[in-house]
Amino acid sequence: MGCSVNQIQSVFSALLVCCCLCALSQGTELRSVTCGSVVKLLNIRHNVRLHSHDVRYGSGSGQQSVTGVTTVDDSNSYWTVRGKSNTVCQRGAAVKCGQTIRLTHVNTGRNLHSHRFTSPLSSNQEVSAFGDEGEGDLLDDWTVLCAGEVWEREEAVRLRHTATDALLSVTGEQYGRPINGQREVHAMPQASQHNFWRAMEGVFMKPSLQQLRASAAQLHSEL
Repeated sequence: MGCSVNQIQSVFSALLVCCCLCALSQGTELRSVTCGSVVKLLNIRHNVRLHSHDVRYGSGSGQQSVTGVTTVDDSNSYWTVRGKSNTVCQRGAAVKCGQTIRLTHVNTGRNLHSHRFTSPLSSNQEVSAFGDEGEGDLLDDWTVLCAGEVWEREEAVRLRHTATDALLSVTGEQYGRPINGQREVHAMPQASQHNFWRAMEGVFMKPSLQQLRASAAQLHSEL
C-alpha cells in the first residue's frame, strides 16, 4: 500500500525535527558560548586571559582591578556569562551576536565594568570589577560583537562597553608590584587587533530539553 504525498511530508518533517533535536543537544555546548557558562577569555593578540582579584587600583576609581595574565590555570580568570542588567539570560541559551551581557567574576562576585576614569598605565578608559554578589549597575553591560548569529566558541569576538562604546582591549602595558607582570586591561574606542577575545577553558551550559524542543518546534513551523 502506497503513501500519500502528505504522509511522506509528515514523516520527513518528523525525522528532520528529530535530527535537529539530536544535533542541538550534542553540538550546542561544543560550538557556542551560552548563558550561565563559566569561561576564561583570551586576548588573542597578547595571549593573556581576562583576570581579576581582590586588589584595588591605587588611582582612578579605586575599584577592583582587572588585568590580563599569561597563566592558564589561575582560577581568578573565570567569568560567568549572564544577562544584561535587570534581565535574565536563560541558562543554556546561545549568546547571540549583538546581545548585551554581563561578565561576573566567579571568585569575587563583581562584574566587568567600565567608566570614564583613566586607566593607570596607558591613559585609556579604565576597566574594573564592580558590584556585590553579581549586582552592580548599567555600566556593567557589554555587547558581544561577532560575525554570525551566535557567539561561536572558536570565533574571535569584540566586547563593546554599552554605555561608552569603548572596546575591551589589551595593548601590552605591564604592572609592577604587587601584580608584577600582569597586563593592563582597558577600553578604547578604536577597533584593532588589540580587542579580539576568544572563549577558552570553562564549563559551557547545554540548553534544557524544553529549549531544544522549542527550537525544533520553531524549525518545524518554518518548514
